[in-house]
Amino acid sequence: MKKQIVTLSSSIVLVSILLGMLGSCGDPGKGQLIGVQYRDDFYQAIPYGMLFIPQGSYNMGPSDQDVPYSFTAQSKTVSLAAFYMDETEIVNNEYRQFVYWVRDSIAHKMLGEQNEAHLVTEDEWGQPLEPPINNWREKIRWDEQEDRDVLEPLYLPQHERYYRRKELDTRKLMFDYYMIDYKSAASKANRFDFKTGKYLNGIPDRSYFIRKDKINIYPDTLCWVHDFVYSFNEPMTNAYFWHPAYDYYPVVGVSWKQARAFCVWRTQLLNEYLISRDETIVQDFRLPTESEWEWAARGGLDLSPFPWGGPYIRNSNGCFLGNYKPLRGNYLDDGGLQCIIVAHYAPNDFGLYDMAGNAAEWTSNAFDESAYNFAHDINMDYVYEAKDDDPPVLKRKVTRGGSWTGIGYYMQTGTRTYEYQDTAKCYIGFRCVESYLGRDIGDGGGSSNVY
Repeated sequence: MKKQIVTLSSSIVLVSILLGMLGSCGDPGKGQLIGVQYRDDFYQAIPYGMLFIPQGSYNMGPSDQDVPYSFTAQSKTVSLAAFYMDETEIVNNEYRQFVYWVRDSIAHKMLGEQNEAHLVTEDEWGQPLEPPINNWREKIRWDEQEDRDVLEPLYLPQHERYYRRKELDTRKLMFDYYMIDYKSAASKANRFDFKTGKYLNGIPDRSYFIRKDKINIYPDTLCWVHDFVYSFNEPMTNAYFWHPAYDYYPVVGVSWKQARAFCVWRTQLLNEYLISRDETIVQDFRLPTESEWEWAARGGLDLSPFPWGGPYIRNSNGCFLGNYKPLRGNYLDDGGLQCIIVAHYAPNDFGLYDMAGNAAEWTSNAFDESAYNFAHDINMDYVYEAKDDDPPVLKRKVTRGGSWTGIGYYMQTGTRTYEYQDTAKCYIGFRCVESYLGRDIGDGGGSSNVY
């Protein structure tokens, strides 16, 4: 009898526990404000090839005299959030990954017209995808006759071939990409009106803020010839981008628009991988603002004119500290006739290489001589999305850092100049940044967003 009572009591306790558990599932906070539970843990890993740049405030602008009296910059105190930046400029072999991805993407679409195995036609819920997307798990058989016949239009036509060599027609490497115009969406004149259920200003729906662009992404290898008059640079045109000898030299001959397209592609490349693993996607890769670029170039040395510190371009042994046009044009005196391999010289105090000389670098900002006067002093950023038919003055984009063609003045951290967004030069490259999520708490860019 006693045993039955104990068993009955145990059953009542078990039922009470189960009922409590069921009740807690419906109201896990027991009426208290506890936030949404069971959120995914997030750790922002440092992107491969990037370094953490801490938040900070500094005096942006020239640290020395304005040699050409251009009056394009002035001293301005700017504060910036933390971010990650590429340790070196994007090199030829990294950009070539982008080129090959675009090539393979086009190939999958061409093969998909004959063989649906190259396309994904349904989403994970079995709903049709319009249009279908590429199936990257399907192998492209470049050497098999059936695939070769379908892919023949990707190559130069017979009458354009040099010594009958079958080569890729780089004019076909067109990349479609999308961006969100946050500034236009944030305008009060373009907001959604909850009273009428429509957007203001005649905007049909939110797709209005999604911008699409299509661009050829192959570098302008002829820039080595057209940038110089009466100069023999044909060997660089023929070899610089594709030859393995130049794999780790900075990619040049890319326009501002091509550099931006690369950032969009790099973002999607990583995010698609993270989505496939059910992981949280990251912030966008992008070009740095010029205030971010200058802060990173200074390496924490606020008043120094060069990334390495003091006012000289040589070290105590008389060796040059960057690749530029020294003296009266003795290009070889600093160790490089033209572009040289990245990370040849010592890094700055943030660990970044080639922030002065070698290849100048695109930033995300439009160029305006008076931008320092009206741009905000928090994460300073002045942008203008120039259209193809806009006058050239509206297509100017800020470049920083100087190059192998420029004098020492352009290697100073505070010197700014510009080039046109649809122009490619043999002395301009770029590097990417990614915003740091949360607040830099002095742990070197660690994993915690603790306040």
